[in-house]
Amino acid sequence: MIKSTENKYIYQDAAAGIPERVEDLLARMTVEEKAAQVLAIDRTGDEPLVDLANGGKPAAGIEKLRNGVGHISKPDSDMSPRQCAEFNNAIQSWLRENTRLKIPVVLHTEALHGHMAPGGTVFPQAIALGSTWDPGLIEEVFAAIAKEVRARGMQQVLGPLFDLARDPRMGRVEEMYGEDPHLVTRMGVACVLGLQGYGERVEGDRVAATAKHFAAIGEPRGGVWTGPADYGERTLRDMVLAPFRAAVREARIMSIMPSYNEIDGVYSHGNRWLLQKVLRQEWGFLGYTVSDYMGIDDLLETTDGTPDSAGRMALEAGVDVELPKPNCYKSIADMVKQGLLSESVLDESVRRILRIKFLLGLFENPFVDPERAEKVTCCPEHRALARKTAEKAVVLLQNRDALLPLNIGKVRTVAVIGPNAAQCHYGGYTSHKPPQSVSILEGIKQKGAGKFEVLYSHGCQIVKPSEPGKAWDVVDNITLTPMGVCLPGPNEDDAVIREAAELAKRADVVVLCIGGNEHTCCEGWEARHGDATDLDLPGNQNKLVNAVVATGKPVVAVLTGGRPLAIPHIVEKIPAIIEAWYLGIETGSAVADVLFGDVNPGGKLPVSFPLSAGHVPVYYNRKKKQARELYLFTRNVPLFPFGHGLSYTTFAYANPSVTPSRIKPGGKAVVSVDVTNTGKRAGDEVVQLYIRDVHSSVTRPLKELKGFRRITLQPGKTQRVEFAVTPDMLSFHNEHMEEVVEPGEFILTLGPDSTRGEQTTLTVE
Repeated sequence: MIKSTENKYIYQDAAAGIPERVEDLLARMTVEEKAAQVLAIDRTGDEPLVDLANGGKPAAGIEKLRNGVGHISKPDSDMSPRQCAEFNNAIQSWLRENTRLKIPVVLHTEALHGHMAPGGTVFPQAIALGSTWDPGLIEEVFAAIAKEVRARGMQQVLGPLFDLARDPRMGRVEEMYGEDPHLVTRMGVACVLGLQGYGERVEGDRVAATAKHFAAIGEPRGGVWTGPADYGERTLRDMVLAPFRAAVREARIMSIMPSYNEIDGVYSHGNRWLLQKVLRQEWGFLGYTVSDYMGIDDLLETTDGTPDSAGRMALEAGVDVELPKPNCYKSIADMVKQGLLSESVLDESVRRILRIKFLLGLFENPFVDPERAEKVTCCPEHRALARKTAEKAVVLLQNRDALLPLNIGKVRTVAVIGPNAAQCHYGGYTSHKPPQSVSILEGIKQKGAGKFEVLYSHGCQIVKPSEPGKAWDVVDNITLTPMGVCLPGPNEDDAVIREAAELAKRADVVVLCIGGNEHTCCEGWEARHGDATDLDLPGNQNKLVNAVVATGKPVVAVLTGGRPLAIPHIVEKIPAIIEAWYLGIETGSAVADVLFGDVNPGGKLPVSFPLSAGHVPVYYNRKKKQARELYLFTRNVPLFPFGHGLSYTTFAYANPSVTPSRIKPGGKAVVSVDVTNTGKRAGDEVVQLYIRDVHSSVTRPLKELKGFRRITLQPGKTQRVEFAVTPDMLSFHNEHMEEVVEPGEFILTLGPDSTRGEQTTLTVE
């Protein structure tokens, strides 16, 4: 037993080193106390922990925490900021006063694009954040989110996603930053730094981040979420795992969540190669892992079918905490005592858990100020940041004949039509009680107050029935069939479509708000099905488009939703198209500012848009023989390529160069290009660097994004944009699974998207 100093145990001494504190505390723990640390409690379970209606006093269920507990799962889902802070204070206080070792608990929550709790600021959805191509902004966003989360007494969030959105049919594409490893890496690392900060300790207004889903959920077999991942080890290491490695090595992420899927027949929650060899031994991960909710239950299929066997397999594989509540880990203490599980395995998990609790500062200060929680939540500064981020996320897909921006001095009547006009959509992992939001209709009304008339028609339904304001994850809010959500019948919306067309005839311009919603693209479970075989507009929206276009009025389409759509017919018929994804509580303000030119759009697509579902996969960084140009009767090209995004101004690229032009395998170079604003407006451009290894010992993608920078240029101004070319940008895993830089030629392309640019050549000798 490690000795105490000055009548205080070492683990209670804030001045002692964290490794010493961990070992001192671990040595004092019983098997039951250790086992409690790998468990989580679901506050919304059968027995309440705290009686909020009775002054926050402990309830009967809190006795289950007598040995302590590792986590409490999402206690904030239905509480106000003050209630949540008071609840968490009560829990931490009870643990201090009623448990032998006074070990605090970690309380975790969701924060994919804002704190998923009542009143939390809702920022743009992850795929929209990816469209900003602005890591500095993303870091700022997640620092704000961390501030709101920690103010309520929560210390860990289950995010961000480091998955690659490689199949738009999958319903969780909306939760990802894009299809490309480098883009996802840079955005994901920025998110972690915003949440955790830069120091080893994560205290004050910072929280622990959780990289998920480890690994390979972004291109499942058949586009079915949780489907098997058909990857070889080389592709895993070079593409899929690369963002996670950066999260560990560069951002020092505190937590990792395994994925539900299997890789080559092994579920991630039982994959020792993934969780031990790669994550801990090769990358040096020092944090802890938490299961995806009920994820360990999947191991029932590959064990003898008992929860104890599944739990033993997961713990031995390296899953430290079972979320959201005990099932497979509830007999851990008994298994250790019976000799079925080595206590040393349990000790390793508990060491990691205790270390993070010390780094979070919970032993010294687990309490928060309920009044501050109210003030911080969706404060004016965060709301302003949400609007700024939404503006930067908008992507101008098409603008034939310079229809946009609309001239506010010449437009007299604007018709706002479509099922996504009057309701603000947020996407998944949003609180059921978000703050007051601005819909597209409201944003245009505010913009036009005293200047032009606004007409409105919802035009048609998306799903049946459309119920504004209902929770995104509650299946009872919509009509369901065995096939999932029920779409309106083919003629069901005819009357309102005719009314919308008549209204359009009275307008100078039509803003057509179409796309999907939280029921057509989502995480699917039980009766919900978020994956799709058809990437066209759902419901009768195409009939609405045809009727409105037939009026001959100028039409601007604003797309809302969580996935890239296959809409070549819309591209042909409608001259101006904006991709808005889900832009958060300031959706309408941002869209209106872009439509009328107060904001010059500068977002770029983080995913490729396919011509049809049959063209999937369509991601840009394909292999040579995968990228043949023709299918039967159609071309094998994207509708809109990765990195695409227009502006109300134009940019020219010139004078690419690389210095030096020849380097050794471990050498570095600098590649640069002149970018000039050749238009009449100030605007943002995202300068993108792509690299192609011309000859290699194993096949490589035709091009790979390796750098990008979002810049702002005034009309007529030129900026020389430089990128460092480092060995990691040229490396890959060879035939022997060694990470190498091979001699040869590398083509460097600098341009506005993945299909265009100025080229130069770097030679590795």
